Parts: sequence; structure tokens; C-alpha cells
Amino acid sequence: MNDLKGKNIIVTGASGGIGNSIIEKLNQAGANILASGTRIEKLDVLKKKFVNIKTLKFDISQSDKIEKFVENANNELGGNLDCIVNNAGVTQDNLAIRMSLEEWQKVININLTSAFLMSKFAIKKMLKNKSGKIINITSVVGHTGNLGQSNYTASKAGIIAMSKSLAIEYAKKNININCISPGFIKTAMTDKLDDKFKEAIISKIPSARLGDPDDIANAVLFLCSNLSDYINGETLHVNGGMYMA
Repeated sequence: MNDLKGKNIIVTGASGGIGNSIIEKLNQAGANILASGTRIEKLDVLKKKFVNIKTLKFDISQSDKIEKFVENANNELGGNLDCIVNNAGVTQDNLAIRMSLEEWQKVININLTSAFLMSKFAIKKMLKNKSGKIINITSVVGHTGNLGQSNYTASKAGIIAMSKSLAIEYAKKNININCISPGFIKTAMTDKLDDKFKEAIISKIPSARLGDPDDIANAVLFLCSNLSDYINGETLHVNGGMYMA
């Protein structure tokens, strides 16, 4: 059902834990993948591990180079972009009264502005193809707020609202734009949390466990496939029931 053979897909933030799982699921479905990230050694591992994958090292904070990146990525995939997964992002936590303007702007620029620009230039390619899908990875805290993350939560909430607006603008052009909102997922970052803090998080999750990167990858696979053709402007929550919209 989730056959993506012949589909050309760009994935940013591919060198992280969730990105790796997304690449693996899309690869299993037969997609042609352009994986992007900032760590060339991680990208090289992906390229050796999976078939039908190309890689481009790129830092999405370079907003003035995003248009060129999308152009290059599209050319690498043969000039027919079907889907883009905006997975890359950063955190720089601090309490609001201590947060510098630089900390605020860095997170907003990388998480929100770059996602907008990646979407904008991908849409231009998709309009020529008369179809396409954009999947923006947001976060449960974009809905709930979180201590010390006013910049991060603002960027993730902004992605949700932005995606709805883009979906309205381009739905008639057969372009679907949706979000995936992960809860707390097992990654290298959560592995560093002490047991008491981890237990406190799990106590708030009805499923009583942290999510797995594959849980997010499965959602990406669904939204990339034809099974989601009539879903647009939505946010798919993958958080074990921690937040119910």
C-alpha cells in the first residue's frame, strides 16, 4: 500500500536519529531519496547503507542558499520533486528573561524561516509537476508550551500555522502540506536524560513509554504515500496520547 517506487523525496536533518529512521522507511518503500544534513560522515554512512539514496551536505541556516540547494537537490533527483520532509531543526534553551536576542533569532531562523523557504522553493518545483507533498516536522511543545523553550515552541507553533496557510494556497494545485508533531522520542538526546527526569516524562504519557524514531518515520511514510491524498493542512500527532488535540 505504501509503495513509493519512482517517487523523488528530499529529507533534511537526515543525519539525526529520526532522520535515519525516515530514510530507512522511505528506502524500504522504494523511494529515490536526497538526504541532507550538516555531518558529512553521517551522510556517507547513509549512502553506503541504503540503495536509491543521494546525499548533499547543507546547513539550512544559510537562508540565502536554500533556493540553490533545492535546485541542486531537484537536479540530483532527476528534476521531478514529489515530496520534501522538513525535519532539520535546533534547540537553544533558556528562561525568557535570560534568553538573548541571538538565541531567539537562531532558533526561529533555522526552525521556522528555513522551513518556510524550503517549502516555498519546493512548491515552485511541484507547481511545474502539478502535484507534490510537503511534510513539516513540528513538536508536541508547539501545542503545549514548555519551560525554557519560548524560542523553540514559537518556531514549532509557527510551522503549524504556516503549513495551514500554504495548504490553503496550494490545495487546488494538488499539493498537500501537512505536519507531524512528535512527542518525546528515544534519541541520543533523550538517552542523556537522568532516570528521574525520564520517569517524570513517561508518567505524563498514557502509553507509558517514549516513542521510537520509527513511529515518526511511519507517519512520514503515510503522508508521502497516496493513502494521504485527501489530507491537507493537518497535524498528525505522534506522542502516545501525551497531547490530544
